[in-house]
Amino acid sequence: MEQLVEKVMQTMTKSGLVEVEVSARHVHLKEEDLEILFGKGAILHEKRPLSQIGQFLCEERVTLVGPKGKKEHVAVLGPVRTATQVELSQSDCVALGIKAPLKESGDLDGAAPVIIEGPAGTLQAEHAAIVAHNHVHVPTEVAEELGLSDKDRVRVQILSDRPVTFDDVIIRVSDQFRFRMHIDFDEANAAAVAGFTLGKIISGKMGDK
Repeated sequence: MEQLVEKVMQTMTKSGLVEVEVSARHVHLKEEDLEILFGKGAILHEKRPLSQIGQFLCEERVTLVGPKGKKEHVAVLGPVRTATQVELSQSDCVALGIKAPLKESGDLDGAAPVIIEGPAGTLQAEHAAIVAHNHVHVPTEVAEELGLSDKDRVRVQILSDRPVTFDDVIIRVSDQFRFRMHIDFDEANAAAVAGFTLGKIISGKMGDK
């Protein structure tokens, strides 16, 4: 049975079918900011692992504050990073009164300011808030099979009851990745994504016919 499942998954992957995961608003923290929010010597406590190797949901939660409102009990993801990053949907930005740019994760050039509150302190994160560009994590072996390279832009059709095709989806390639597409809640709602959902890379690189 396990071998059958593995063969089915391999066939799906070779067909450009990728599991779609929905990414809710969340925060990545650098070590100095973690200590401001949770106290000197604070560490992140893993609640459960995420699909990408080494990434995990933390027990810790924070509150985000903007000019128009706040979002409480916002998830913190680990491990710690070199820069603090707040990932929001466009709807989150409207509710908070924040004008966050659409950016690839890790690109904080022009990122919006946001206040982060923790149990031990408050942080004014000046260049932290972005709307994360949708993307596909692709293992190197799979990228070679599909003819994809890191930073390629592709089209992906969401196979749901309300099929939507996303253009300009960023490909990210690494030996450490598991094959997953990440979209935010606004995108998931538009495409009626619920439970296990697949997307299909339908045309390879942008510009291919």
